[in-house]
Amino acid sequence: MSATMALAQPPRNESAGDAPVKVPVKAPPKSQKVDAQPVVKTSLKDGTSVKFSGGDEIPLGDFGRPIPLIAGALGVPQDVFRQAFSGVTPARGGGPTGEQARANKAALMKVLAPHGVSNDRLDAVSNYYRFNPGRGETWPRTPAAATVQVKDGMITGFKITSAGSGYSVPPKVTLPGHEDLSIEATIEFGKDLKTNGRVKSLKIAENVAN
Repeated sequence: MSATMALAQPPRNESAGDAPVKVPVKAPPKSQKVDAQPVVKTSLKDGTSVKFSGGDEIPLGDFGRPIPLIAGALGVPQDVFRQAFSGVTPARGGGPTGEQARANKAALMKVLAPHGVSNDRLDAVSNYYRFNPGRGETWPRTPAAATVQVKDGMITGFKITSAGSGYSVPPKVTLPGHEDLSIEATIEFGKDLKTNGRVKSLKIAENVAN
C-alpha cells in the first residue's frame, strides 16, 4: 500500500479494537425565532404611515374604569384589581362622603396591600386615570405612530416610530389602500405612567390570504 493511500485511511483508535475514531460534530446554532406573517402585495411605498384609532374602550363589567391601565401601573394582575374594586360602593347623587371615601379606600387596600401597593401609590395612580365621561373627558393618552415596511412590492413588517401610551385595549390599525387588511396590535402595561399601555408590536393577522 502506498504512502498516499495510507494517509487517506481514517484515524484508528487502538484501545477500541482499531475502530474508526468518532469525531463529535457541533450542531448548527438555532436560528432566532421570528414571528412569521403572511406575505401581502402592495403598491405602497416603504415608510407609509399606518393609522391608529380607538384603544380607549372599557369592557363591560370593568366598573367604568380603565382597569388594565390601573392594574398595570400598580403592578398587580388585572383580576386582582377587579376583585379589589368590587368592594367599592359607588356614590350616588354626587361625590362620596368622607365616610364613604374612607370605606372604599379600606376595601381597596385590603386586597391591594398584600401585593405591595401603598396608599400613596394607589392615590397617585387613581388621580392620574381619573376622568369624567359625562363631560367628555378621558384619561391621559399619547397616540402611537408607525410605518409599513415594504420590499419588492411586498409588506415585510411594521416599524413603530412612537409607542404611545394610555391604550386600555389594542387599538384598531389601518393601512391606506388596505383597509380590509387585519393588522394585530399588541400592547403592554407597566408601572411608568408615561409609557403604560403602549403599543409593543404590529403584525398582519395569520388568517390573511394574499
